[in-house]
Amino acid sequence: MGAGDLSIFPFGVAHLAAQGERPALVFPDGKVISYRELAARVDRQASQWRGERGLVMLEADLSEHAIVAYLAALDAGHAVALQGPSATSADREIFKPDFCRRRMDGRWRTERLEGDRVVPHPDLAVLLSTSGSTGQGKYVRLSRMNIEANARSIAEYLGLRTSDRTCLVLPLHYSYGLSVLNAHITVGASIYIPGGSILDEGFLDGLAESGCTNLSGVPYSYELLERVGFRERTFPRLRFMTVAGGRLPAEKVRLYNDHLTANAASFFVMYGQTEATARMAYVPPDRLRGREDRIGVAIPGGSLTIEDESGRLITDTEEAGELVYRGANVMMGYASALADLVRGAELSELRTGDLAVRDADGFFRIVGRTKRISKIAGLRIGHDGLEAALERHGIAAAVIGDDAEIRAFFVGECDPDDVRQLLVAASGLTLLQVGATRIDALPRLASGKVDYEVLRQVRRGAGGASGAESIEALFEQTFYPQKVRPEDSFLSLGGDSLRFVQLSMGLEKILGEVPEAWETIPVKTLAVMVRQERKAPQIGTDFLIRALAILLVVLHHETLWPIPGGSATMVILAGFGLARFQSGALLSGSLGQLLRPLAQILVPYYLIVAAYALAWGEVPWASVFLVGNFGLADPDRHSMVPYLYWFIEAYCQMVLVFAALFAVPSVRRFAAVRPFAAGMALLAVAFAARMTLPELWEIGNRQIFTLPWIFHLAVVGWCAALARTWTQRLAIMAAGTAIYLFLGLYEGVWIGTRIKYLLQIVVLAALLFLPRIRLPQWAVQLVLPLSAAGFHVYILHRFVPELLLAPMQPFLPPLAFSLGSIVGGVALGIAVWSGQRHLVKWLIRARVGSLPTAWSAAFKDRLSSGRPLLPLAPQEEGQVQGQ
Repeated sequence: MGAGDLSIFPFGVAHLAAQGERPALVFPDGKVISYRELAARVDRQASQWRGERGLVMLEADLSEHAIVAYLAALDAGHAVALQGPSATSADREIFKPDFCRRRMDGRWRTERLEGDRVVPHPDLAVLLSTSGSTGQGKYVRLSRMNIEANARSIAEYLGLRTSDRTCLVLPLHYSYGLSVLNAHITVGASIYIPGGSILDEGFLDGLAESGCTNLSGVPYSYELLERVGFRERTFPRLRFMTVAGGRLPAEKVRLYNDHLTANAASFFVMYGQTEATARMAYVPPDRLRGREDRIGVAIPGGSLTIEDESGRLITDTEEAGELVYRGANVMMGYASALADLVRGAELSELRTGDLAVRDADGFFRIVGRTKRISKIAGLRIGHDGLEAALERHGIAAAVIGDDAEIRAFFVGECDPDDVRQLLVAASGLTLLQVGATRIDALPRLASGKVDYEVLRQVRRGAGGASGAESIEALFEQTFYPQKVRPEDSFLSLGGDSLRFVQLSMGLEKILGEVPEAWETIPVKTLAVMVRQERKAPQIGTDFLIRALAILLVVLHHETLWPIPGGSATMVILAGFGLARFQSGALLSGSLGQLLRPLAQILVPYYLIVAAYALAWGEVPWASVFLVGNFGLADPDRHSMVPYLYWFIEAYCQMVLVFAALFAVPSVRRFAAVRPFAAGMALLAVAFAARMTLPELWEIGNRQIFTLPWIFHLAVVGWCAALARTWTQRLAIMAAGTAIYLFLGLYEGVWIGTRIKYLLQIVVLAALLFLPRIRLPQWAVQLVLPLSAAGFHVYILHRFVPELLLAPMQPFLPPLAFSLGSIVGGVALGIAVWSGQRHLVKWLIRARVGSLPTAWSAAFKDRLSSGRPLLPLAPQEEGQVQGQ
């Protein structure tokens, strides 16, 4: 069906408006959006997008805004790519969408993107990602005919009618969740959106009160329903439930079929793949008893066959071969590059990759995967068959292997030798060819399916499930009290430069080699990376610079040697970190996300201010209001804390200046389109302020602590982080060199000033042209902790000579006292930093232990399996359950 056939398209405005005042979307708070209102909202949104056919990329969380945008994109004649709420910008860069609709700064906004583009094929309607746990995946190209045919077929065999209402807990960016929405809209039925997890205390109450007639879930959904006592409640209007997205054990199928049958309801066991839009087979509920392990028969309008490796049709019953599906819902093909969007349909059949048999009644049963077979001693061993054999003995296991060995990873208290004996009995192999490993929980993908890639990494001695737990625990500790999901990354969590150093150090220990651009990589992907053994590990050069800078500060404060420059370097790194980690928040206007990390700095700072206030008996108000660096007060009068803390005041002021600049929409728009040019323009303004403002406000030597005096340093760091091309790197290198030569050689009258500014030329060159550096392992073990603890060292090091060692000063030689002050100051900062990390670990354990038993078990299960941590948001629950 082409783009011009919108009048008969069942998701267009005309179809929606024809349903009148019937409810379309229903919410727990009683809010109801009728089909007439939904049609009006879709039409308003579509009117902004109508024009030349293009691509809309949509952040498809489970909300009315995402549903309206999805329908509007189709009605406007565009193709729409559905992404999860935590998706990165990588796919946007590949597919160059015309519009990007997503939540920014707490509001839904549309970005109109410019640049290279293509006009998608007239039949292309929807792009759905197939990515699993190891990074970017392909997109499935679905036509209008695909989604319409599948929606009508599903509505037909489910017997959907206008009076039906579904409870939608599956995410829209998974084909299963999208098919639930499409099928109900096709017949004019309504959709209840609970807005929370199945585990939420009020979920079952909302399900009952909303009058839902059906509920769809993946196997893991039924585990959650068991936890909340679903079968102990009655739902008089519930007509049927469905399961797909993986194999629900036969015992659980029988349990729910019996339960629903006893309550005059039906249970649909279904089978599908994203490549077939959603559904390919189902078991008619009246024929489910005794066939709990079947996927059933083809959906209306489709057909299933079994073929051998050469493509020969297999007609005998119980003979295994590859399951092949044909129907109007077979995808157009895959898309992994921009050019793929213009291609037409390329497939007439779908080779599923599943091994299946057909019974005498014509019902199909999956027995394995074509790629999940080992050939050992002439025997073809299906891994799925071995899993089923262990399951019959009550053992939950995942089996992997090659042509040399089979290994089962199992959960429970069984003895590994007993598991091996069962594998031998089921496979015909010997004990020399099978292995068994007990693990705490099976690692799972976002769909709830077993993540076999993690297990393969475990088998190769590469981190595996324990690595997943360690890495997620590391992120949890670093971002406490935030919740961390497997699909989160350092940037999506709002990381900053302090957390960056701490996480890098932890990842280096777990992974061995911290990957390039790890801050953009999801937690679940980091968890499966192979540990690399190496003689000379690489670290970010900024870590080394940060460590050396804090050492220079400590040395400078304890000696009279002319070696200033550490603080200036820290200002450059502050700007570098803001651009690297917070530019996304600034460009989206999420100023709260920008300011939130200041708490890490201000909490210990205000504790120190409070300590001075108690010691002096007076409140240093200038320090309380973070303005002591402006020469308005004096430590001798107890109106501010010592000058040492000027850096914290200036840093907070710097962040506020950036926040104020990017609060202006025109600034954000310009910086989004031309980030480096915007940075260079800001550098020109900052340097002008450095040359003029101190002249207008003369405060003597205190001016060196003020924001106008040092802000240009931060902007140089900002530009260095934004420089992507050689031309940009050379431009900021030239500008920085000119500024520092001028300030150091022409304006500077003291040798310390010259050293300070000339040193920044070296720092800038290293940031631009040597982003990573190889160091011996012993050096890495020194640099990373010092870099991570740099802030603690800075604010605490002077307590050693001025408080802890002061009573011993008369008895120590000057050199010994200075060395003790330097080493002790560094050691104190590292010790407090380490103590803080252990405190956070304890708080996390205490938080988990304080949960109710069921919730604590669920937390541990999710932590070990790579699923989101509790409590779940609506979109998080969907990502656990998606197909």
